[in-house]
Amino acid sequence: MPHVLAIHCAINLTPTSSSEVELLQGMLTIPSLSRQESVLAHYLVEQAQLMGLHAYVDEAGNFVASTHQQLTDVQPIVLLGHMDTVPGNIPVRLEDGILHGRGAVDAKGPLAAFICAAARTARSKEVVRPIVVIGAVEEEAATSRGARFAVQQYQPYACVIGEPSGSQAVTIGYKGRLLVDGYCLRSLSHTAGPLQSSNEIAVAFWERVRCHASEWNEQHAGNSAFASLQPSLRSINSGQDGLEEWTRFTIGYRLPPDYDIIALRSQLEQWAYEDDIHISFSGEEIAYQSTRTTSLARAFIAALRATGVKTTFKNKTGTSDMNVVGPVWGQNIVAYGPGDSRLDHTPQEHIRITEYTHAIDVLELVLRELQGAQEQRTR
Repeated sequence: MPHVLAIHCAINLTPTSSSEVELLQGMLTIPSLSRQESVLAHYLVEQAQLMGLHAYVDEAGNFVASTHQQLTDVQPIVLLGHMDTVPGNIPVRLEDGILHGRGAVDAKGPLAAFICAAARTARSKEVVRPIVVIGAVEEEAATSRGARFAVQQYQPYACVIGEPSGSQAVTIGYKGRLLVDGYCLRSLSHTAGPLQSSNEIAVAFWERVRCHASEWNEQHAGNSAFASLQPSLRSINSGQDGLEEWTRFTIGYRLPPDYDIIALRSQLEQWAYEDDIHISFSGEEIAYQSTRTTSLARAFIAALRATGVKTTFKNKTGTSDMNVVGPVWGQNIVAYGPGDSRLDHTPQEHIRITEYTHAIDVLELVLRELQGAQEQRTR
Protein backbone atom coordinates (compact mmCIF):
# COMPACT_ATOMS: atom_id res chain seq x y z
CA MET A 1 0.00 0.00 0.00
CA PRO A 2 2.29 2.79 -1.24
CA HIS A 3 -0.13 5.60 -0.29
CA VAL A 4 0.25 5.01 3.45
CA LEU A 5 3.98 4.49 3.14
CA ALA A 6 4.26 7.74 1.19
CA ILE A 7 2.37 9.59 3.90
CA HIS A 8 4.65 8.13 6.56
CA CYS A 9 7.77 9.16 4.71
CA ALA A 10 6.50 12.61 3.70
CA ILE A 11 5.45 13.79 7.16
CA ASN A 12 6.14 12.95 10.73
CA LEU A 13 3.41 11.43 12.81
CA THR A 14 1.99 13.73 15.45
CA PRO A 15 4.24 13.40 18.50
CA THR A 16 2.65 11.74 21.48
CA SER A 17 1.65 14.36 24.03
CA SER A 18 1.37 13.97 27.78
CA SER A 19 -2.31 14.91 27.39
CA GLU A 20 -2.93 11.69 25.43
CA VAL A 21 -1.64 9.64 28.34
CA GLU A 22 -3.49 11.85 30.82
CA LEU A 23 -6.73 11.25 28.92
CA LEU A 24 -6.54 7.49 29.48
CA GLN A 25 -5.37 7.90 33.05
CA GLY A 26 -8.32 10.19 33.76
CA MET A 27 -10.73 7.69 32.19
CA LEU A 28 -9.45 4.94 34.46
CA THR A 29 -10.17 6.98 37.58
CA ILE A 30 -13.90 7.13 36.70
CA PRO A 31 -15.79 3.89 37.52
CA SER A 32 -18.10 2.92 34.65
CA LEU A 33 -19.83 -0.39 35.18
CA SER A 34 -22.53 -1.37 32.69
CA ARG A 35 -25.53 0.98 33.03
CA GLN A 36 -23.37 3.37 35.08
CA GLU A 37 -21.41 5.04 32.29
CA SER A 38 -22.93 8.57 32.44
CA VAL A 39 -20.17 10.29 34.43
CA LEU A 40 -17.48 8.94 32.09
CA ALA A 41 -19.53 9.87 29.01
CA HIS A 42 -19.81 13.51 30.07
CA TYR A 43 -16.13 13.62 31.02
CA LEU A 44 -15.22 12.38 27.54
CA VAL A 45 -17.46 15.00 25.91
CA GLU A 46 -15.50 17.75 27.72
CA GLN A 47 -12.13 16.21 26.82
CA ALA A 48 -13.04 15.62 23.17
CA GLN A 49 -14.23 19.21 22.76
CA LEU A 50 -10.94 20.47 24.22
CA MET A 51 -9.17 18.33 21.60
CA GLY A 52 -11.11 20.00 18.77
CA LEU A 53 -13.83 17.42 18.17
CA HIS A 54 -17.59 17.91 18.18
CA ALA A 55 -18.98 15.80 21.02
CA TYR A 56 -22.19 14.94 22.85
CA VAL A 57 -24.04 12.14 24.65
CA ASP A 58 -26.68 10.50 22.46
CA GLU A 59 -30.14 9.16 23.37
CA ALA A 60 -28.78 5.75 24.37
CA GLY A 61 -26.16 7.28 26.68
CA ASN A 62 -23.29 6.70 24.24
CA PHE A 63 -20.42 9.18 24.08
CA VAL A 64 -20.11 10.44 20.49
CA ALA A 65 -17.32 12.61 19.06
CA SER A 66 -16.94 13.61 15.43
CA THR A 67 -14.63 15.55 13.17
CA HIS A 68 -17.75 17.16 11.65
CA GLN A 69 -20.52 19.04 13.44
CA GLN A 70 -23.01 17.41 11.07
CA LEU A 71 -22.56 14.31 8.93
CA THR A 72 -22.19 14.87 5.20
CA ASP A 73 -23.24 12.74 2.24
CA VAL A 74 -19.83 11.03 2.43
CA GLN A 75 -19.97 7.76 4.34
CA PRO A 76 -18.17 8.15 7.68
CA ILE A 77 -15.53 6.03 9.34
CA VAL A 78 -16.94 4.79 12.65
CA LEU A 79 -14.61 3.94 15.53
CA LEU A 80 -16.86 1.98 17.89
CA GLY A 81 -15.45 1.39 21.36
CA HIS A 82 -17.18 0.99 24.71
CA MET A 83 -17.05 2.71 28.08
CA ASP A 84 -18.26 0.05 30.49
CA THR A 85 -16.06 -2.35 32.41
CA VAL A 86 -16.56 -5.43 34.53
CA PRO A 87 -16.50 -4.97 38.34
CA GLY A 88 -13.27 -4.86 40.30
CA ASN A 89 -11.34 -1.90 41.67
CA ILE A 90 -7.72 -1.76 40.56
CA PRO A 91 -5.89 1.28 41.95
CA VAL A 92 -4.88 3.57 39.09
CA ARG A 93 -1.14 4.10 38.98
CA LEU A 94 1.52 4.78 36.36
CA GLU A 95 4.80 3.03 37.14
CA ASP A 96 7.77 2.33 34.87
CA GLY A 97 5.78 3.08 31.74
CA ILE A 98 2.89 0.79 32.71
CA LEU A 99 -0.57 2.15 33.50
CA HIS A 100 -2.65 0.02 35.86
CA GLY A 101 -6.43 0.26 36.28
CA ARG A 102 -9.71 -1.46 35.55
CA GLY A 103 -10.49 -0.90 31.89
CA ALA A 104 -6.91 -0.13 30.83
CA VAL A 105 -7.16 -3.01 28.36
CA ASP A 106 -10.89 -3.69 28.07
CA ALA A 107 -11.66 -1.27 26.62
CA LYS A 108 -10.78 2.24 27.77
CA GLY A 109 -7.31 1.92 26.25
CA PRO A 110 -8.69 1.33 22.75
CA LEU A 111 -11.36 4.03 23.17
CA ALA A 112 -8.80 6.61 24.32
CA ALA A 113 -6.60 5.69 21.33
CA PHE A 114 -9.62 6.25 19.03
CA ILE A 115 -10.24 9.73 20.45
CA CYS A 116 -6.60 10.75 20.19
CA ALA A 117 -6.20 9.45 16.62
CA ALA A 118 -9.41 11.17 15.49
CA ALA A 119 -8.28 14.45 17.07
CA ARG A 120 -4.85 14.21 15.42
CA THR A 121 -6.47 13.58 12.03
CA ALA A 122 -8.89 16.48 12.50
CA ARG A 123 -5.97 18.84 13.23
CA SER A 124 -4.30 17.80 9.97
CA LYS A 125 -7.11 19.56 8.03
CA GLU A 126 -7.26 16.61 5.61
CA VAL A 127 -10.61 15.25 6.73
CA VAL A 128 -13.07 14.78 3.88
CA ARG A 129 -14.58 11.56 5.13
CA PRO A 130 -16.12 12.20 8.59
CA ILE A 131 -14.69 10.27 11.53
CA VAL A 132 -17.13 9.33 14.29
CA VAL A 133 -15.89 7.96 17.61
CA ILE A 134 -18.47 6.16 19.76
CA GLY A 135 -18.03 5.04 23.34
CA ALA A 136 -20.93 2.62 23.63
CA VAL A 137 -22.80 1.65 26.77
CA GLU A 138 -23.53 -1.88 27.97
CA GLU A 139 -21.05 -3.80 25.84
CA GLU A 140 -20.10 -5.93 28.83
CA ALA A 141 -23.78 -6.69 29.44
CA ALA A 142 -25.64 -9.12 27.20
CA THR A 143 -27.80 -6.24 25.96
CA SER A 144 -25.17 -4.31 23.90
CA ARG A 145 -27.65 -1.43 24.06
CA GLY A 146 -25.20 1.20 22.85
CA ALA A 147 -24.17 -0.69 19.73
CA ARG A 148 -27.77 -1.64 18.92
CA PHE A 149 -28.68 2.05 18.96
CA ALA A 150 -25.63 3.11 16.93
CA VAL A 151 -26.20 0.53 14.21
CA GLN A 152 -29.43 2.31 13.31
CA GLN A 153 -27.84 5.77 13.15
CA TYR A 154 -24.97 5.26 10.70
CA GLN A 155 -24.09 3.54 7.45
CA PRO A 156 -20.29 3.74 7.56
CA TYR A 157 -17.72 3.19 4.87
CA ALA A 158 -15.60 1.35 7.42
CA CYS A 159 -15.78 0.47 11.11
CA VAL A 160 -13.07 -0.25 13.66
CA ILE A 161 -14.24 -1.93 16.87
CA GLY A 162 -12.32 -0.84 19.96
CA GLU A 163 -11.11 -4.04 21.58
CA PRO A 164 -7.61 -5.13 22.63
CA SER A 165 -5.87 -6.94 19.80
CA GLY A 166 -2.41 -5.74 20.76
CA SER A 167 -1.10 -2.75 18.82
CA GLN A 168 0.66 -5.05 16.33
CA ALA A 169 -2.36 -7.21 15.45
CA VAL A 170 -5.84 -6.89 13.97
CA THR A 171 -8.90 -8.97 14.87
CA ILE A 172 -11.23 -10.03 12.06
CA GLY A 173 -13.59 -12.49 13.78
CA TYR A 174 -15.52 -13.18 16.98
CA LYS A 175 -17.44 -16.26 18.01
CA GLY A 176 -21.15 -16.18 18.76
CA ARG A 177 -22.86 -16.56 22.12
CA LEU A 178 -25.91 -18.13 23.76
CA LEU A 179 -26.79 -17.96 27.46
CA VAL A 180 -28.99 -20.67 29.00
CA ASP A 181 -30.63 -20.15 32.41
CA GLY A 182 -32.00 -23.30 34.06
CA TYR A 183 -34.28 -23.90 37.05
CA CYS A 184 -34.99 -27.28 38.61
CA LEU A 185 -37.61 -27.68 41.41
CA ARG A 186 -38.24 -30.91 43.35
CA SER A 187 -40.05 -32.01 46.48
CA LEU A 188 -37.59 -32.77 49.24
CA SER A 189 -36.77 -36.42 49.77
CA HIS A 190 -34.52 -38.25 52.20
CA THR A 191 -30.90 -38.31 51.09
CA ALA A 192 -30.85 -42.09 51.70
CA GLY A 193 -33.69 -42.57 49.21
CA PRO A 194 -33.46 -43.39 45.49
CA LEU A 195 -34.72 -40.05 44.10
CA GLN A 196 -32.30 -37.61 42.50
CA SER A 197 -31.91 -34.22 44.11
CA SER A 198 -32.37 -31.02 42.12
CA ASN A 199 -28.58 -30.54 42.26
CA GLU A 200 -27.94 -33.99 40.77
CA ILE A 201 -30.46 -33.36 37.98
CA ALA A 202 -28.87 -30.00 37.14
CA VAL A 203 -25.37 -31.47 37.13
CA ALA A 204 -26.52 -34.34 34.89
CA PHE A 205 -27.97 -31.78 32.46
CA TRP A 206 -24.64 -29.95 32.39
CA GLU A 207 -22.79 -33.20 31.78
CA ARG A 208 -25.09 -33.88 28.84
CA VAL A 209 -24.28 -30.45 27.44
CA ARG A 210 -20.54 -30.97 27.89
CA CYS A 211 -20.49 -34.41 26.26
CA HIS A 212 -22.58 -33.19 23.32
CA ALA A 213 -20.10 -30.36 22.66
CA SER A 214 -17.13 -32.71 22.94
CA GLU A 215 -18.64 -35.10 20.39
CA TRP A 216 -19.53 -32.25 18.02
CA ASN A 217 -16.00 -30.83 18.20
CA GLU A 218 -14.43 -34.19 17.40
CA GLN A 219 -16.44 -34.28 14.17
CA HIS A 220 -16.25 -30.62 13.12
CA ALA A 221 -13.66 -28.50 14.91
CA GLY A 222 -10.36 -30.33 14.81
CA ASN A 223 -7.85 -28.43 16.92
CA SER A 224 -9.33 -25.00 16.20
CA ALA A 225 -10.69 -23.17 19.24
CA PHE A 226 -12.43 -20.67 16.94
CA ALA A 227 -14.27 -23.48 15.13
CA SER A 228 -15.27 -25.30 18.31
CA LEU A 229 -18.49 -25.36 20.32
CA GLN A 230 -17.55 -24.17 23.82
CA PRO A 231 -20.03 -24.45 26.71
CA SER A 232 -19.16 -23.31 30.23
CA LEU A 233 -21.01 -23.70 33.51
CA ARG A 234 -21.06 -20.08 34.65
CA SER A 235 -22.99 -20.45 37.89
CA ILE A 236 -24.94 -22.97 39.94
CA ASN A 237 -26.66 -22.47 43.30
CA SER A 238 -29.39 -24.19 45.27
CA GLY A 239 -31.68 -23.87 48.26
CA GLN A 240 -34.63 -25.45 50.05
CA ASP A 241 -37.44 -24.45 52.43
CA GLY A 242 -38.05 -27.78 54.17
CA LEU A 243 -40.66 -28.87 51.63
CA GLU A 244 -39.08 -28.20 48.25
CA GLU A 245 -35.56 -27.81 46.93
CA TRP A 246 -34.38 -25.96 43.88
CA THR A 247 -31.29 -25.43 41.78
CA ARG A 248 -30.57 -22.54 39.43
CA PHE A 249 -27.75 -22.59 36.91
CA THR A 250 -26.43 -20.67 33.94
CA ILE A 251 -24.61 -22.18 30.98
CA GLY A 252 -22.80 -19.97 28.49
CA TYR A 253 -22.02 -21.11 24.94
CA ARG A 254 -19.35 -19.72 22.63
CA LEU A 255 -20.54 -20.58 19.15
CA PRO A 256 -18.44 -21.11 16.00
CA PRO A 257 -19.26 -19.51 12.62
CA ASP A 258 -22.27 -20.92 10.74
CA TYR A 259 -23.43 -22.92 13.76
CA ASP A 260 -27.13 -23.89 13.79
CA ILE A 261 -28.35 -22.05 16.89
CA ILE A 262 -31.98 -22.98 16.28
CA ALA A 263 -31.13 -26.68 16.33
CA LEU A 264 -29.08 -26.21 19.51
CA ARG A 265 -31.96 -24.48 21.28
CA SER A 266 -34.33 -27.27 20.21
CA GLN A 267 -31.96 -29.94 21.53
CA LEU A 268 -31.59 -28.16 24.87
CA GLU A 269 -35.35 -27.75 25.18
CA GLN A 270 -35.82 -31.48 24.53
CA TRP A 271 -33.31 -32.44 27.23
CA ALA A 272 -34.88 -29.98 29.65
CA TYR A 273 -38.34 -31.41 28.98
CA GLU A 274 -37.08 -34.94 29.64
CA ASP A 275 -35.55 -33.85 32.98
CA ASP A 276 -38.40 -31.51 34.00
CA ILE A 277 -36.10 -28.49 33.99
CA HIS A 278 -37.30 -25.04 33.00
CA ILE A 279 -34.82 -23.20 30.72
CA SER A 280 -34.74 -19.79 29.05
CA PHE A 281 -32.35 -18.22 26.54
CA SER A 282 -30.71 -14.79 26.33
CA GLY A 283 -27.68 -12.97 24.97
CA GLU A 284 -27.84 -14.67 21.58
CA GLU A 285 -25.30 -13.45 19.03
CA ILE A 286 -24.18 -15.13 15.83
CA ALA A 287 -20.47 -15.41 15.12
CA TYR A 288 -19.11 -12.80 12.73
CA GLN A 289 -15.96 -12.95 10.62
CA SER A 290 -14.50 -10.46 8.16
CA THR A 291 -11.47 -10.98 5.90
CA ARG A 292 -7.97 -9.59 5.57
CA THR A 293 -8.64 -8.42 1.99
CA THR A 294 -10.97 -5.48 2.65
CA SER A 295 -9.79 -1.91 2.10
CA LEU A 296 -9.77 -1.40 5.89
CA ALA A 297 -7.66 -4.49 6.56
CA ARG A 298 -5.24 -3.47 3.79
CA ALA A 299 -4.95 0.00 5.35
CA PHE A 300 -3.96 -1.59 8.66
CA ILE A 301 -1.41 -3.84 6.94
CA ALA A 302 0.21 -0.81 5.33
CA ALA A 303 0.05 1.34 8.46
CA LEU A 304 1.63 -1.33 10.63
CA ARG A 305 4.30 -1.94 8.01
CA ALA A 306 5.03 1.80 8.00
CA THR A 307 5.72 1.58 11.74
CA GLY A 308 8.01 -1.42 11.25
CA VAL A 309 5.54 -4.17 12.10
CA LYS A 310 4.25 -7.17 10.14
CA THR A 311 0.50 -7.54 10.71
CA THR A 312 -0.93 -10.50 12.60
CA PHE A 313 -4.62 -11.30 12.10
CA LYS A 314 -6.62 -12.86 14.92
CA ASN A 315 -9.95 -14.57 15.48
CA LYS A 316 -11.25 -14.29 19.05
CA THR A 317 -13.25 -16.85 21.02
CA GLY A 318 -15.22 -14.14 22.83
CA THR A 319 -17.79 -11.69 21.52
CA SER A 320 -17.75 -7.95 20.90
CA ASP A 321 -19.95 -5.28 19.37
CA MET A 322 -18.69 -6.56 15.99
CA ASN A 323 -21.27 -9.34 16.43
CA VAL A 324 -23.98 -6.66 16.60
CA VAL A 325 -22.98 -4.21 13.87
CA GLY A 326 -21.06 -6.46 11.47
CA PRO A 327 -24.11 -8.20 9.97
CA VAL A 328 -25.64 -4.76 9.22
CA TRP A 329 -22.62 -2.65 8.31
CA GLY A 330 -20.79 -5.25 6.25
CA GLN A 331 -17.36 -6.74 5.83
CA ASN A 332 -15.25 -3.56 5.90
CA ILE A 333 -14.77 -3.99 9.64
CA VAL A 334 -12.01 -5.06 12.03
CA ALA A 335 -11.31 -4.79 15.74
CA TYR A 336 -8.16 -3.05 16.89
CA GLY A 337 -6.72 -1.61 20.06
CA PRO A 338 -3.74 -1.65 22.38
CA GLY A 339 -3.52 -4.08 25.27
CA ASP A 340 -3.05 -7.75 26.02
CA SER A 341 -6.50 -9.38 25.94
CA ARG A 342 -5.28 -12.07 28.33
CA LEU A 343 -5.48 -9.34 31.00
CA ASP A 344 -9.18 -8.66 30.31
CA HIS A 345 -11.30 -8.90 33.47
CA THR A 346 -8.30 -9.85 35.63
CA PRO A 347 -6.83 -8.25 38.78
CA GLN A 348 -3.60 -7.66 36.82
CA GLU A 349 -5.14 -5.42 34.13
CA HIS A 350 -2.60 -2.90 32.83
CA ILE A 351 -1.32 -1.39 29.60
CA ARG A 352 2.13 -0.35 28.43
CA ILE A 353 2.30 3.31 27.44
CA THR A 354 4.56 2.50 24.47
CA GLU A 355 1.90 0.14 23.10
CA TYR A 356 -0.87 2.68 23.68
CA THR A 357 1.00 5.39 21.80
CA HIS A 358 1.96 2.98 19.01
CA ALA A 359 -1.73 2.17 18.52
CA ILE A 360 -2.54 5.89 18.22
CA ASP A 361 0.16 6.23 15.54
CA VAL A 362 -1.22 3.25 13.61
CA LEU A 363 -4.79 4.52 13.80
CA GLU A 364 -3.70 7.97 12.63
CA LEU A 365 -2.11 6.44 9.52
CA VAL A 366 -5.18 4.28 8.85
CA LEU A 367 -7.56 7.24 9.16
CA ARG A 368 -5.47 9.34 6.79
CA GLU A 369 -5.34 6.50 4.27
CA LEU A 370 -9.10 6.05 4.40
CA GLN A 371 -9.60 9.75 3.70
CA GLY A 372 -8.38 9.03 0.19
CA ALA A 373 -10.31 5.79 -0.30
CA GLN A 374 -12.92 6.04 -3.03
CA GLU A 375 -13.92 2.40 -3.32
CA GLN A 376 -17.49 1.43 -2.58
CA ARG A 377 -17.96 -0.12 0.86
CA THR A 378 -17.46 -3.89 0.75
CA ARG A 379 -20.68 -5.70 1.55
